[in-house]
Amino acid sequence: MATHFPISGRAAGLKGRRGECGVLDLLLEDVRAGESRALVVCGEPGVGKTALLDYLVEQASGCRVVRAGGVQSEMELAFAGLHQLCAPMLSHLERLPVPQREALRTVFGVSAGPAPDPFLVGLAVLGLLSEVAEEQPLICLVDDEQWLDRASAQVLAFVGRRLATESVALVFAVRTMSDEFRGMPGLVVEGLREEDARALLDAVLTGPLDTRVRDQILAETRGNPLALLELQRGLTPAELGGGFGFPGSLPVSGRIEESFRQRLEVLPVEAQRLVQLAAADPVGDPALLWHAAEQLGIPVQAATPAIEAGLIEFGARVRFRHPLVRSAAYLSMALQERQGMHRALAEVTDPEVDHERRAWHRAHAAPGPDEGVAEELERSAYRARARGGSAAAARVSRTRVDTDARTGPPGPAPARGREGEARRWRARRGTRAARGGRGRPRNAVRTAEVEHLRGQIALVQRRGSDAARLLLSAARRLEPLNADLARETHLEALGAAMWADDLDSPGGLLEAAEAARAAPLAPDPPRAVDVLLDAFAIRLTEGYAAAAPLLTRALELVLAVKVANEEVGRWLWLTGASSSAIVALELWDADSSHTLAARLAQFARDTGALCTCSTRWTSSQDPPSRRRIGHRRLDDRRRPLDR
Repeated sequence: MATHFPISGRAAGLKGRRGECGVLDLLLEDVRAGESRALVVCGEPGVGKTALLDYLVEQASGCRVVRAGGVQSEMELAFAGLHQLCAPMLSHLERLPVPQREALRTVFGVSAGPAPDPFLVGLAVLGLLSEVAEEQPLICLVDDEQWLDRASAQVLAFVGRRLATESVALVFAVRTMSDEFRGMPGLVVEGLREEDARALLDAVLTGPLDTRVRDQILAETRGNPLALLELQRGLTPAELGGGFGFPGSLPVSGRIEESFRQRLEVLPVEAQRLVQLAAADPVGDPALLWHAAEQLGIPVQAATPAIEAGLIEFGARVRFRHPLVRSAAYLSMALQERQGMHRALAEVTDPEVDHERRAWHRAHAAPGPDEGVAEELERSAYRARARGGSAAAARVSRTRVDTDARTGPPGPAPARGREGEARRWRARRGTRAARGGRGRPRNAVRTAEVEHLRGQIALVQRRGSDAARLLLSAARRLEPLNADLARETHLEALGAAMWADDLDSPGGLLEAAEAARAAPLAPDPPRAVDVLLDAFAIRLTEGYAAAAPLLTRALELVLAVKVANEEVGRWLWLTGASSSAIVALELWDADSSHTLAARLAQFARDTGALCTCSTRWTSSQDPPSRRRIGHRRLDDRRRPLDR
């Protein structure tokens, strides 16, 4: 949990924060009076957001307080932050209606079940907070929102907007206002005024300070309290006496992190390694940390210098003084050292209890591509998606890709699209089948797979021309390796070319259609994707009249696909929303078009994906493909019949 030390002793002794404390006092008054309040406390790192939360805790007599905080390494774990906040209150879970109770049990991994609607999860959390507040006013504090997993952030923002008269306060500390929290009441925390900053600096100085150095510190820290407290500790007596060694080129957060790094470097080697090991572990579980330390030969006594330096605390949980201590410690390691730390943590993490975090550690411990690690990450992504964490699943999949193509230090990477995980999963299944069934060289399969993935990424990023070219190349590479996957990729290439609004250029729509006509034959019986591919290819090369029977059959097959099983995600992506909607438009079948749109929306809700790249136009707009197939630069042979 992202719990931090107050930056100047007791939070109630904050300097220069009378206005901010007044806002928090009013919030407490309202909550004690039976009202609910949500507040987003926004400010740069080190400006005192956590200290203000500490102040709120100290003033919250008669209230129940629960705290949670984002951890950068946990951003890919769906609902990790939500679980952290709600775990102390789960004894009230039985008071919720059954659907809400089961939704929380599912997302927290307590029971198995279909991925719940994210709105149902939000209502369940709102109900849980209301039940707890029936006993006494409830104060919920969420620090470091920028490092929350997106599933938790979306649910908590949903709850914050719907609080009314539950005697609940929900307070977030954020660096910048994210989209989830825009429109909610905010409290912007800025640097201290000069007189307050000067008083704070004087309070922590242990000796005389040259006026020029003092002025430079005050100017460069811009009133940032943590910068004022930390940076002066990095100055030598000579610099304090009148030197000019204070660095001025780094941003405040970078300078603070550098200060922590310097304090870490003066520790004994074993103490440094212990702090670095703790930095690689987002759990904060002392037992887990000490087991890993034992494997690395780090003695228990190594904790003492780190504790005395004020960098870390070992208690019921392992806690850093500030998130930038963790960042500084982690970045101070060479790549091989980080891999060793993650390897030790993976070995002591129970695969039955915490499989996802073990897979994550194994991924960052791997020196290069590792099929076993890839399999673990794919299973983790599947479980995350099954719990409704689509964004988390995408992040896990991105970690899996980074493991295969790592050329630099490990670390969490941003997700590039919620559908990417499902598609990569499918591509890898087909590739493995090709490896086992056809005996093709691994490098040929890998080349085709990489080309396919690059095309999918370009499509998600709406780079239509690049996507069409890459997917067409991948489809041709896959033809001798995996005929079924090659046909699916040809359909993706056709769809990308339609969106690119590109007809005659290399890799354009006509070339993609001709290539689809020359693709391997469909299996018997053909799948919906096969009929769709043939229908589009004939439509674009021979015209509407020749393609109409296949278009009709393709639409029938798409509509017949069941939506209550795991295959739905695959079918909606392959046939999908975009392609099958085009078929319905070509056939002037408005009812089917509406059915497909509703099905896609339901799929998005069921899997927790709040948006999907497959719906790219509204009912009032013709899709680019409709304009292209119907009207633009096609001769009469290819135009739809008047109907």
